[in-house]
Amino acid sequence: MNLIEDAWLPVLREQGPDKIAPWQMVEPYNPVLEIIAPRPDFQGALYQFLIGLLQTCFTPEDHDEWLEYWEEMPTVEELKKTFEKVASAFELDKPVDSSFLQDFDLKAGEIKNIAGLLIESPGGKTIKDNLDHFVKGGAIRRVCPSCVATALFTLQINAPSGGVGHRVGLRGGGPLTTLVMPGAKESLWKKLWLNVLDRDWFETTDIELGPGIFPWMGPTRISDKGGKNTTPEDVDSLQVYWGMPRRIRLDFLDAEESRCDLCGENATSFVEKYRTQNYGTNYEGAWVHPLTPYRFDPKKEKPPLSLKGQQGGLGYRHWLGVTMTDQSSGDCSAKVVKAYMEERVHSLTGESLARLWCFGYDMDNMKARCWYDHEMPLLKLDAAQRDNLLHWVKELVDAATDVSGFLRSQLKEAWFKRAKDVKGDMNAVVLEFWQQSENDFYALLKRFSDLPGDQRQVPPEIYAFWAKTIRNLALDLFDSWALESPVEDADMKRIIGARKELAKKLRTSKAMKTLLNKSSL
Repeated sequence: MNLIEDAWLPVLREQGPDKIAPWQMVEPYNPVLEIIAPRPDFQGALYQFLIGLLQTCFTPEDHDEWLEYWEEMPTVEELKKTFEKVASAFELDKPVDSSFLQDFDLKAGEIKNIAGLLIESPGGKTIKDNLDHFVKGGAIRRVCPSCVATALFTLQINAPSGGVGHRVGLRGGGPLTTLVMPGAKESLWKKLWLNVLDRDWFETTDIELGPGIFPWMGPTRISDKGGKNTTPEDVDSLQVYWGMPRRIRLDFLDAEESRCDLCGENATSFVEKYRTQNYGTNYEGAWVHPLTPYRFDPKKEKPPLSLKGQQGGLGYRHWLGVTMTDQSSGDCSAKVVKAYMEERVHSLTGESLARLWCFGYDMDNMKARCWYDHEMPLLKLDAAQRDNLLHWVKELVDAATDVSGFLRSQLKEAWFKRAKDVKGDMNAVVLEFWQQSENDFYALLKRFSDLPGDQRQVPPEIYAFWAKTIRNLALDLFDSWALESPVEDADMKRIIGARKELAKKLRTSKAMKTLLNKSSL
């Protein structure tokens, strides 16, 4: 199968589901609206595959050209001709030649079941010890070419640590990806095009078809004891979209028509096993992926760190870090988000404001704890308004962070006689606090964005509203959680004492005092 020429991408057209080749995304009749992958991590991966393909083959020269293709997508012939230039790099099943995201000349290696490509799949020891309680082994035995291509791409772009010498992805294991999505119902083309940068934002040269961009088109840059690391200076900048840290070779087999264990569709070609070997490409240095937010070292002594999925999920407490650039902390949004906030939003007059789609794995080394998927609003702001928001939003989030911490600690005091000795996961409590205050936060964010850039002070009633909202929410959640246990197990004296202490902290913490002093309360 060739991933440029053959129809393998599962999509939703205006008149129903279909499978298409990448260039068919711009067919005007029965337009393509969405990708419909069988798993959420595949959905995010296929978006990144198509964005990477467009960025590699169809980078607009400047903002004006980007706008032209926003207004009117390219013709089918134009896009097909452009993609065909790299078609030879996208063969999936060439046994003795370069194949998509597979090691160039892997002759040996450990043989693994195809389920091993899935990041949440239990390892061999977990299955042997009968510890695969939640994600059972053995459920995925054979996978069709469409799903195996997606699984392979998903693993290579998210690769966590996988044992000695099994390298992590170019952005580290389980990176957070942030994509700008249209605010209204739009075609798949517009959803992708919002995340393709012009040459003013992403420097590229003419494509040289080879391992500089597509590492599987040449011998792997081995990273064993006598090998070498791979820095941005060693290869083409476009390799950020096509990183290949894992050495893998798929073993295809022809079979009678039967169902794929992932998508459930019938096929006559499958992959049940693959070979893998350690010490593949080891990405080091100042790699910056355009679809991921980073934290830069203000002293510029250490390489940038990509933001990752975190235990407890994503929420408005992460809004600043994924949408804005804070020079003091070093937090910087993904380059595609920055391009939208600083340039594109001001050109797309009459369009609904875009939203931010954030997703990624929460990894504990090689163990996938959770997959997170969240949407946040984006705003239309000038430079002065952005500076104001950085300060104002930080005050609100700092106060909410303090309050959520007090809620958690005082609930432990209410529940346990020796609270400090008790270990355990209380993320459910904190998560409920963040989720229940989210709508109010975003409503205030909209009010902030309506204030002119030369207004340096927030109206006191906004501070008052937020202080009252998070205080009352914390007390309500405390009552709900502390009193829901059976009466015979509750120690009312301890509960009342913990509640009094919570109320005191909600008045006297530094962040809350800042809010209260600036409010009309």
